Amino acid sequence: MSPPSPPSRRRLPRQVRERQMLDAAIAVFSRRGFHLASMDDIAEVAGVSKPMIYAYLGSKDDLFTACIRREGQRLMERIAAAVPTGLTRDERLYRGLLAFFEFVTEHRDGWIVIYRQARVHGSFAGEIAAARERIIVMVAALLARSSDDEAHARAMPIAHALVGAAEALSDWALEHPEETPDALATRLMDVVWTGLRHRDRDPRCSG
Repeated sequence: MSPPSPPSRRRLPRQVRERQMLDAAIAVFSRRGFHLASMDDIAEVAGVSKPMIYAYLGSKDDLFTACIRREGQRLMERIAAAVPTGLTRDERLYRGLLAFFEFVTEHRDGWIVIYRQARVHGSFAGEIAAARERIIVMVAALLARSSDDEAHARAMPIAHALVGAAEALSDWALEHPEETPDALATRLMDVVWTGLRHRDRDPRCSG
């Protein structure tokens, strides 16, 4: 009687395999930084061979870029899902901020890659700028008093300032894990919404 055949390995769908590789890459990049992280380290954490990473996602630069794009898209989707239609402007803003800080709290490694690692490497500046601009446009829509293009354009400078403040507060929160997403959102909301209410009462400000 011949010995039983070894069980065949089930081949994972490409999408699942790529997600595993990106998860591993983000963990390694956040811990070791871009230059010290090696493809061998990432392959080991992902449980795949190094050639497989190259075949699926390209070079280390390509892999890092893919991490930036995925985490940026995840953040935008999180904010969009948290802000349904029919809310008042202050409700939209609070829920958007809460979703932002929840994402940073739950995806700490991803935020470190986007905010701390990618910013110190000039070759990825374009990717960071593009991801940031998409978030700013989304925040401007939350801030605008109406949906017309003029109101959205007037909200853009405030959206730039708000996103910068949220990024800085998120970076601070990395060193203060006791801070909850709700506390962070409330801190920023207290400052921003007070200013917006004053601006709304100013007849010189129509947007």
